Amino acid sequence: MSAAIAFLTRWRGIEIGVVALGVMLGVLIYVSPPWLYPWLKAFHIIAIIAWMAGMLYLPRLFVYHADAEVGSKQSETFKIMERRLLNVITTPAMVASWALGLWLAWSGPADPQWGWFTSGWLWAKLALVLGLSGVHGFFVRLVRDFALDRNRRGATFYRGINELPTVLMFGIVLLVVLKPF
Repeated sequence: MSAAIAFLTRWRGIEIGVVALGVMLGVLIYVSPPWLYPWLKAFHIIAIIAWMAGMLYLPRLFVYHADAEVGSKQSETFKIMERRLLNVITTPAMVASWALGLWLAWSGPADPQWGWFTSGWLWAKLALVLGLSGVHGFFVRLVRDFALDRNRRGATFYRGINELPTVLMFGIVLLVVLKPF
């Protein structure tokens, strides 16, 4: 019982730290000093790299998991790897990418009141990012299906969907860098 109390006490301290950090970030974002934009842009890029790493690696794990025998030690290992990759890296990185990206779009230099939201390229990018988020949601479902030994697809299917995040990423990067419209 004392181990459980120690665990809860430790998590309570972490929760307080996260809330304090959130409040400080909220104040910074509200005040919006000039040095903040490039820092948040850097963290946005880092979050995207982490999100894309997960989006590119998860289907690769699915390919190997689809070939593993249900209930085998290998299958159970893939379940742990998929769950951790999704919950510890990919999903938090997606949330950070969205939060930072929306702030950057709103604070962008294109328009003093609306930021980049007056630019057509941003709306096209947002459509592609929504598509990438949909693929992320599909991967969440696949991780759950594999966890419950309910996979219905073969390795070939997962090799094919492995390309979807890459295609979306190309479109997103080209829109951001070139700003064609």
